[in-house]
Amino acid sequence: MQTNFTGKQINDTETKSSEKIIRKCVHCGMCNATCPTYGITGDELEGPRGRIYLIKDMLENNKPANKKIAKHIDSCLSCYSCMTTCPSGVNYMHLIDHGRNHVEATYKRPLFDRLVRNILSYTLPRPNVFLAISMLTKIVKPFSFLFPSFIKNSLNLMPNKIPSKKIKNKRVYQSDGDKTIARVALLTGCVQRVISPEINESTIRLLNRHNVEVVVLPEIDCCGSLNHHLGKKELAHLSFKKNINFWHEEYLENGLDAIISNTSGCGTTLKDYGFIFRDDKELIKKAKKISELTKDITEFLDENLKLKFKKTDEKKYKIAYHSACSMQHGQKVHEQPMNIIKETGNTVLTIPDGHLCCGSAGTYNILHQKMAKSLLRNKVENIKKVSPDFIATGNIGCISQISSGISIPIIHTVEVIDWFTGGPKPYKLKDL
Repeated sequence: MQTNFTGKQINDTETKSSEKIIRKCVHCGMCNATCPTYGITGDELEGPRGRIYLIKDMLENNKPANKKIAKHIDSCLSCYSCMTTCPSGVNYMHLIDHGRNHVEATYKRPLFDRLVRNILSYTLPRPNVFLAISMLTKIVKPFSFLFPSFIKNSLNLMPNKIPSKKIKNKRVYQSDGDKTIARVALLTGCVQRVISPEINESTIRLLNRHNVEVVVLPEIDCCGSLNHHLGKKELAHLSFKKNINFWHEEYLENGLDAIISNTSGCGTTLKDYGFIFRDDKELIKKAKKISELTKDITEFLDENLKLKFKKTDEKKYKIAYHSACSMQHGQKVHEQPMNIIKETGNTVLTIPDGHLCCGSAGTYNILHQKMAKSLLRNKVENIKKVSPDFIATGNIGCISQISSGISIPIIHTVEVIDWFTGGPKPYKLKDL
């Protein structure tokens, strides 16, 4: 795609990067074929190619965003399915991030929109605040029919039950064996640790059982991706910098073989720290090292451990594996989780149109409820086609979204692996 940026514009690091990305686009439109929002609407501006034109126009002409532009940039799920499809290697992820930042900096949203986005930006990255909100929603939920549809739908995404923690909070969880073979840091997640502590507990048990020491730094709450995708650059970068410095200090002082993410949306952002701070003289080396160390839990298991699966006559199940967008498209981790589940002796079922988003996408299912519901409906219909006993996935957002639209139980992939290597049966599967 031809560009017309001035020399002065190219001197800006972000613009220079975006110009290179835009020039790779050859207008072929293959991205639209796998774009969930384009598939629902058929609107060119609701596909990657149309959004690239909008971003190019804003950046080249120093134009502030308007209502129309904000609508189409905001409605992108950041699922990155287009990046898997694109034959030209267009890094749409970095381009849409730049577009979101530009929209947030130049467009004044309606008051209600600003209020909702600011509430999400403040509450979700803070586990204690989010826990308080979660407890409040349990009281309010029975009366949700009294509220406007936006609030009612948002309440329905909250779990009916917040499980109690089975493992005490500690900084270091020592390996079970006499010989520790690796030491890793675990990102426990801001929302995940509140509504699904069993995911982190399964991860810790599984790693400890296989002689891996786990360190959880209490100073780290959020990876920063939530504010990053809301276009709140300054807030996101505060989280990024804090995380980089704390993890890098731990790496230097005590050693880390990996930083484990069991929430694929967070893992995608962590792996991008190196790019985000590519021109920061103080952080470039630290950020690059943190990105290099980051592994999805299944990626780490596949590459580093020989898992000890139970040899029992326990019932086997048909498991539909939902490959989260941030996992298969963002991190290019797709086969590893399915292969490990197969090693448990269970049957892995492929969900039709598995490359398409379920509609969760961070805060998307709150901010864009109509589109999110359409995508959820399609996902649920496709899951039902394969008639699984339960569903497994690697992202808490997908678990919350899909469980709101289907009665089939859904759990995290690591819970399956923990269970079949000696851990407890997940409580959500107690009736199976």
